[in-house]
Amino acid sequence: MAKLPEIHLLSNPDWVDYELVDSGNGLKLERFGAYLLKRPEPEAIWLPSQPEKVWNQAHCEFIPTAEKNGGHWQDYRPMEERWQMHYKNLNFWVQKSASRHLGVFPEQAVQWDWLQNQIKYTNRKLNVLNLFGYTGMASLAAAQAGAFVTHLDAARKVNLWGQENQSLSKISDQKIRWLVDDAFKFVKREIRRNSKYDGIILDPPKFGRGPKGEVWEFYKIVPDLLDSCRQILTDQPIFILITAYAIKASALTLFYGLEGIMRKFKGNTSVGEVVLQEKSGQRAISMAIYGRWSSIDSN
Repeated sequence: MAKLPEIHLLSNPDWVDYELVDSGNGLKLERFGAYLLKRPEPEAIWLPSQPEKVWNQAHCEFIPTAEKNGGHWQDYRPMEERWQMHYKNLNFWVQKSASRHLGVFPEQAVQWDWLQNQIKYTNRKLNVLNLFGYTGMASLAAAQAGAFVTHLDAARKVNLWGQENQSLSKISDQKIRWLVDDAFKFVKREIRRNSKYDGIILDPPKFGRGPKGEVWEFYKIVPDLLDSCRQILTDQPIFILITAYAIKASALTLFYGLEGIMRKFKGNTSVGEVVLQEKSGQRAISMAIYGRWSSIDSN
């Protein structure tokens, strides 16, 4: 019987501007820069470890509604509408949005480090594609490490946000190409154009719409999307990184998907979960599953 793949839990202890202060009762208490925020967290079914007076110091809280992803921010203490944060040499804007999101997913910092290590190890300029790129943190990390990045997202607003982050991080305008497009249609066109990439980053949502209202769902589109991405890889690809949030799947789903499309290439696949660990170190919350294929390491 074949050996089952290991499932890794990845967290990042290098944050200075962010920390998960506490969690429990379906909430997480987080520090983003100088501000404490309360956000819903269904996985936090336990009781908080910090006293109520700590939670009462929150500057604001996202109050969800019955509608999917609906809700509003309730302010408790004065705070800026928008503020800067830093991770190592990356600088970026954070702000409250119409959803619970703030423009950065702190658990992904461990992936930014991995991407930079992959790119620096090759000691050559790589061509990287970032699909569903959001506000561009992975794109900034890759560009900062020396790659040329094609960043794609269906929302023009978050692309503009990413370009502001690029300026804050003092990364050359020549390092990133920002595109507003439907990811699947773009990859299909890249196949016809015979475009090639050394590395691909994917962070597909569970359910999404393209810039012209195109509807797609993870399980229906991702298998074909992965196969299409394989067709735009160079003959000696360096990496593929895929993250999946809020879907009924395990890391094994990503493992076998990546193993299938990369079987003709020499490399290693690793999978697991990206987690946020509480400041106390007592507990961690799983935020997403991930899969990484690399031709240069298995970590």
